[in-house]
Amino acid sequence: MKEISFRNDVLPLKNKLFRLALRITLNREEAEDVVQDTMIKVWNARERWQDLESIEAFSLTIARNLSLDRIKKKENQNDSIENEKIEQPDTASTPSERMIQKDKLDIVRKMIDELPEKQRSCLQLRDIEGKAYREIAEILEITEEQVKVNIFRARQTVKQRFQQFDRYGL
Repeated sequence: MKEISFRNDVLPLKNKLFRLALRITLNREEAEDVVQDTMIKVWNARERWQDLESIEAFSLTIARNLSLDRIKKKENQNDSIENEKIEQPDTASTPSERMIQKDKLDIVRKMIDELPEKQRSCLQLRDIEGKAYREIAEILEITEEQVKVNIFRARQTVKQRFQQFDRYGL
C-alpha cells in the first residue's frame, strides 16, 4: 500500500469534493461546509488510511453522505444557486444560435437536477466527473450493475424530457 499524505493525497481532492457536494446540496455555502467537515473526518480517520484501497473514494463517500445528511435536515427547502459553468465548445455562429444553445444547456441542467438522487449522482459522477463505474459504485456504495442501470435510466429520462420540451415547449 502506498503511504498516504494529507497534503499530497487528500487536500488536492478539495475541488472534486466541492463539486460533488455542490451538485447534491445545490448551495455553495453548504458545499463549502461539507468539504470542511469531510476534511476533518478524513483527518480523524488517518489511523485507518493504510487499510483503504482508495483515499479518494473514501473521501468522496464521506462528502456524499454529509451532503445527503444536510439535505435531510433541510427537507424541502430549495435554495437557488448559480449554475456551475461547464465549458462547452461554441459551435453556434450567430448570437441568437449561441443564446438558444445556452438556453438548451440550462434546460438540460435543470432536468438533471430534477432526477432522483441516485440517478443524478451516478450521471454526474460518470459524465461530469469522468469516474469509472467501479469508482462510482464504491462512492455510492452500490453495485456496478446498479450504477449502469441508474445512468441508463437518467439518460433516458433526460432524453425523453428534452425531446418533449423541444417538440412542445413544455
